Amino acid sequence: MATVTFTAKDVQELRRRTGAGMMECKKALEETAGDMDKAVEYLRKKGIAKAEKRAGRTTSEGVITSYIHPPGKIGVLVELNCETDFVARTDDFKTLAREIAMHIASAAPLAVDKDGVPPDAVDRERRIAEEQVRASGKPDHLVPKIVEGKLESYYKQVALLSQPWIREDKKTIGDLVKEASSRLGENVQVRRFVRFQMGEE
Repeated sequence: MATVTFTAKDVQELRRRTGAGMMECKKALEETAGDMDKAVEYLRKKGIAKAEKRAGRTTSEGVITSYIHPPGKIGVLVELNCETDFVARTDDFKTLAREIAMHIASAAPLAVDKDGVPPDAVDRERRIAEEQVRASGKPDHLVPKIVEGKLESYYKQVALLSQPWIREDKKTIGDLVKEASSRLGENVQVRRFVRFQMGEE
Protein backbone atom coordinates (compact mmCIF):
# COMPACT_ATOMS: atom_id res chain seq x y z
CA MET A 1 0.00 0.00 0.00
CA ALA A 2 1.41 3.41 -1.02
CA THR A 3 2.26 5.85 1.76
CA VAL A 4 0.18 9.01 1.75
CA THR A 5 2.42 12.05 2.05
CA PHE A 6 1.23 15.27 3.64
CA THR A 7 2.89 17.64 6.06
CA ALA A 8 2.02 19.15 9.42
CA LYS A 9 1.46 22.40 7.48
CA ASP A 10 -1.24 20.66 5.42
CA VAL A 11 -2.96 19.55 8.63
CA GLN A 12 -2.81 23.14 9.97
CA GLU A 13 -4.20 24.54 6.71
CA LEU A 14 -7.08 22.05 6.79
CA ARG A 15 -7.80 23.00 10.41
CA ARG A 16 -7.83 26.68 9.41
CA ARG A 17 -10.22 26.04 6.54
CA THR A 18 -12.64 23.77 8.40
CA GLY A 19 -12.29 24.41 12.13
CA ALA A 20 -12.03 20.64 12.70
CA GLY A 21 -9.70 19.05 15.28
CA MET A 22 -6.13 17.99 14.49
CA MET A 23 -6.83 14.24 14.52
CA GLU A 24 -9.95 14.67 12.35
CA CYS A 25 -7.91 16.69 9.84
CA LYS A 26 -5.13 14.09 9.81
CA LYS A 27 -7.66 11.29 9.22
CA ALA A 28 -9.36 13.30 6.45
CA LEU A 29 -6.02 13.78 4.64
CA GLU A 30 -5.23 10.07 5.04
CA GLU A 31 -8.67 9.10 3.67
CA THR A 32 -8.33 11.43 0.65
CA ALA A 33 -4.68 10.69 -0.22
CA GLY A 34 -3.57 14.17 0.85
CA ASP A 35 -5.99 16.00 -1.50
CA MET A 36 -6.86 19.24 0.35
CA ASP A 37 -10.17 19.95 -1.45
CA LYS A 38 -11.39 16.37 -1.04
CA ALA A 39 -10.36 16.48 2.62
CA VAL A 40 -12.44 19.66 3.13
CA GLU A 41 -15.40 17.90 1.47
CA TYR A 42 -14.85 14.79 3.63
CA LEU A 43 -14.93 16.91 6.81
CA ARG A 44 -17.92 18.91 5.60
CA LYS A 45 -19.87 15.70 5.12
CA LYS A 46 -18.91 14.55 8.61
CA GLY A 47 -19.57 17.99 10.05
CA ILE A 48 -22.95 18.34 8.44
CA ALA A 49 -23.98 14.97 9.87
CA LYS A 50 -22.96 16.21 13.34
CA ALA A 51 -24.77 19.51 12.83
CA GLU A 52 -28.01 17.77 11.91
CA LYS A 53 -27.99 15.85 15.21
CA ARG A 54 -27.94 19.23 17.01
CA ALA A 55 -30.73 20.74 14.95
CA GLY A 56 -33.43 20.09 17.58
CA ARG A 57 -31.63 21.84 20.45
CA THR A 58 -32.90 25.19 21.78
CA THR A 59 -31.22 28.36 20.53
CA SER A 60 -31.92 31.20 22.95
CA GLU A 61 -28.62 33.10 22.67
CA GLY A 62 -26.95 34.82 19.74
CA VAL A 63 -26.36 38.21 18.14
CA ILE A 64 -28.13 40.78 16.02
CA THR A 65 -25.67 42.08 13.45
CA SER A 66 -26.02 45.04 11.12
CA TYR A 67 -24.34 45.68 7.79
CA ILE A 68 -24.54 48.83 5.67
CA HIS A 69 -23.36 48.36 2.11
CA PRO A 70 -21.29 51.29 0.77
CA PRO A 71 -22.28 54.00 -0.15
CA GLY A 72 -25.14 53.55 2.32
CA LYS A 73 -28.05 52.65 0.02
CA ILE A 74 -28.59 49.07 1.35
CA GLY A 75 -28.75 48.02 5.02
CA VAL A 76 -29.30 44.65 6.69
CA LEU A 77 -30.14 43.46 10.21
CA VAL A 78 -29.82 39.71 10.87
CA GLU A 79 -30.49 37.68 14.01
CA LEU A 80 -28.25 34.61 14.33
CA ASN A 81 -28.96 32.26 17.25
CA CYS A 82 -26.96 29.65 19.14
CA GLU A 83 -27.31 27.75 22.44
CA THR A 84 -24.92 29.60 24.77
CA ASP A 85 -23.68 33.12 25.43
CA PHE A 86 -20.12 31.73 25.34
CA VAL A 87 -20.44 30.77 21.65
CA ALA A 88 -22.35 33.98 20.83
CA ARG A 89 -19.32 36.00 21.97
CA THR A 90 -16.77 34.12 19.83
CA ASP A 91 -15.20 35.81 16.79
CA ASP A 92 -16.15 32.78 14.66
CA PHE A 93 -19.86 33.25 15.46
CA LYS A 94 -19.78 37.03 14.97
CA THR A 95 -17.92 36.61 11.66
CA LEU A 96 -20.57 34.16 10.45
CA ALA A 97 -23.33 36.65 11.33
CA ARG A 98 -21.52 39.39 9.40
CA GLU A 99 -20.93 37.14 6.37
CA ILE A 100 -24.64 36.29 6.30
CA ALA A 101 -25.60 39.97 6.60
CA MET A 102 -23.27 40.86 3.70
CA HIS A 103 -24.72 38.00 1.64
CA ILE A 104 -28.27 39.25 2.30
CA ALA A 105 -27.29 42.76 1.18
CA SER A 106 -25.99 41.34 -2.11
CA ALA A 107 -28.42 38.47 -2.84
CA ALA A 108 -31.69 40.04 -1.56
CA PRO A 109 -33.47 36.86 -0.35
CA LEU A 110 -37.21 37.03 0.42
CA ALA A 111 -37.18 34.65 3.41
CA VAL A 112 -34.90 32.58 5.66
CA ASP A 113 -36.03 29.24 4.20
CA LYS A 114 -38.45 27.73 1.69
CA ASP A 115 -41.29 27.65 4.22
CA GLY A 116 -40.98 31.39 4.76
CA VAL A 117 -41.35 32.40 1.08
CA PRO A 118 -44.71 34.23 0.73
CA PRO A 119 -47.38 31.81 -0.59
CA ASP A 120 -48.57 34.30 -3.22
CA ALA A 121 -45.01 34.48 -4.64
CA VAL A 122 -44.83 30.65 -4.76
CA ASP A 123 -48.27 30.43 -6.42
CA ARG A 124 -47.25 33.02 -9.02
CA GLU A 125 -44.03 31.12 -9.84
CA ARG A 126 -45.94 27.83 -10.01
CA ARG A 127 -48.44 29.33 -12.50
CA ILE A 128 -45.65 30.80 -14.66
CA ALA A 129 -43.71 27.51 -14.62
CA GLU A 130 -46.82 25.51 -15.52
CA GLU A 131 -47.64 27.80 -18.46
CA GLN A 132 -44.05 27.62 -19.72
CA VAL A 133 -43.94 23.81 -19.49
CA ARG A 134 -47.32 23.36 -21.20
CA ALA A 135 -46.33 25.83 -23.94
CA SER A 136 -43.17 23.80 -24.59
CA GLY A 137 -45.37 20.81 -25.53
CA LYS A 138 -44.25 18.42 -22.76
CA PRO A 139 -46.60 15.47 -22.08
CA ASP A 140 -49.20 16.16 -19.34
CA HIS A 141 -47.90 13.45 -17.01
CA LEU A 142 -44.44 15.14 -16.91
CA VAL A 143 -45.75 18.65 -16.16
CA PRO A 144 -46.01 18.41 -12.31
CA LYS A 145 -42.48 17.00 -11.94
CA ILE A 146 -40.95 19.68 -14.20
CA VAL A 147 -42.89 22.42 -12.39
CA GLU A 148 -41.55 21.18 -9.02
CA GLY A 149 -38.01 21.27 -10.44
CA LYS A 150 -38.54 24.87 -11.54
CA LEU A 151 -39.86 25.77 -8.07
CA GLU A 152 -36.73 24.29 -6.48
CA SER A 153 -34.65 26.57 -8.74
CA TYR A 154 -36.81 29.50 -7.64
CA TYR A 155 -36.16 28.70 -3.95
CA LYS A 156 -32.41 28.77 -4.64
CA GLN A 157 -32.89 32.36 -5.79
CA VAL A 158 -35.11 33.63 -2.96
CA ALA A 159 -34.72 31.45 0.20
CA LEU A 160 -31.61 32.49 2.14
CA LEU A 161 -30.56 29.01 3.32
CA SER A 162 -30.94 27.60 -0.22
CA GLN A 163 -28.99 30.41 -1.92
CA PRO A 164 -25.42 29.76 -3.14
CA TRP A 165 -23.05 31.77 -0.94
CA ILE A 166 -21.75 34.88 -2.76
CA ARG A 167 -18.14 34.08 -1.78
CA GLU A 168 -18.17 30.39 -2.75
CA ASP A 169 -21.08 29.35 -4.92
CA LYS A 170 -20.56 25.60 -4.46
CA LYS A 171 -21.77 26.15 -0.87
CA THR A 172 -25.22 27.32 0.18
CA ILE A 173 -25.82 29.57 3.18
CA GLY A 174 -27.40 26.49 4.77
CA ASP A 175 -24.08 24.63 4.33
CA LEU A 176 -22.23 27.56 5.89
CA VAL A 177 -24.51 27.51 8.95
CA LYS A 178 -24.16 23.71 9.33
CA GLU A 179 -20.36 23.93 9.12
CA ALA A 180 -20.38 26.60 11.84
CA SER A 181 -22.63 24.40 13.97
CA SER A 182 -20.12 21.58 13.60
CA ARG A 183 -17.12 23.77 14.47
CA LEU A 184 -18.80 25.46 17.41
CA GLY A 185 -20.47 22.34 18.79
CA GLU A 186 -23.90 23.98 19.05
CA ASN A 187 -27.12 24.33 17.10
CA VAL A 188 -26.80 27.52 15.01
CA GLN A 189 -29.82 29.07 13.28
CA VAL A 190 -30.65 32.15 11.25
CA ARG A 191 -33.78 33.35 13.06
CA ARG A 192 -34.79 36.34 10.90
CA PHE A 193 -33.50 39.26 8.88
CA VAL A 194 -34.62 42.54 7.38
CA ARG A 195 -33.11 44.21 4.32
CA PHE A 196 -33.59 47.88 3.52
CA GLN A 197 -32.90 49.36 0.10
CA MET A 198 -33.11 53.09 -0.50
CA GLY A 199 -36.37 54.04 -2.20
CA GLU A 200 -37.98 50.56 -1.86
CA GLU A 201 -40.92 49.61 0.36
